Amino acid sequence: MDGRKSVSESSLNVAQPVLQARDVSVQFGGVQALSDVSVSVRAGEICGLIGPNGAGKSTFLNAVTRLASYGTGTIMLDGTPIEGAKVRDMIGLGVARTFQNLGIYASMTVLENVMLGGHHQFGGRFAQTIFNPMSSGARERAARVKAMTVLEEMGMADVANTIAGALPYPLQKRMEIARALAAEPKILLLDEPAGGLTHGEVHEFGELVDKVRRSRNLSILLIEHHMGLVMGLCDRIFVFHLGRNLAEGKPEEIKSNEAVISAYLGRAA
Repeated sequence: MDGRKSVSESSLNVAQPVLQARDVSVQFGGVQALSDVSVSVRAGEICGLIGPNGAGKSTFLNAVTRLASYGTGTIMLDGTPIEGAKVRDMIGLGVARTFQNLGIYASMTVLENVMLGGHHQFGGRFAQTIFNPMSSGARERAARVKAMTVLEEMGMADVANTIAGALPYPLQKRMEIARALAAEPKILLLDEPAGGLTHGEVHEFGELVDKVRRSRNLSILLIEHHMGLVMGLCDRIFVFHLGRNLAEGKPEEIKSNEAVISAYLGRAA
């Protein structure tokens, strides 16, 4: 993916971060899950977050989305601290996320699943939008149009009315990202999105993520153990080890970093 970058390196270097975390620490009881970690993602940038199991990667995403409280440090979105925000506020603030385990509504259609991604835009009447669209207003019916637009972007318009649980696993993964995109986020957090995919599916998935980044100028933070995907897709990579920052740099710098090789990669890729 040599032509993958949607913005020049010079513009990335001067852009203000969409997400900036500084010296963030998270503790669960007597366990220090994160210790003074710092991560930044600029507009239109794909950043990788890698490290051994238990390094604190998912905990960091939980802190960003307010699923976990952080004791010290600062997390900012577009320069505004998120302290005090609730979990339910994060989508409205421009943060969308997928999880390691698929969180789909298997008995609903693909279209209905994707519509749920935009629920914050339609308030308490959103259930009516899905289950009784003919009785809902123009704003609510617009949710269906918007969801279909996202499905077309993801190459899934032909399965819009398919029951989600009947989809092959790779399409369920793709649908989960479509649902996140329906929220129109500023930054998309992906937690091991390539897990369970074959080699060919991983390559196709990487091309799709890059296409979405380009078309939306979207910032993406990606946790992934598939190093081919990470190294081929990301502009910069952060490495966590034992709840701390171990390294940060471009893919070629990370591949040759002796500390990263020792702690995680095991050999120079």
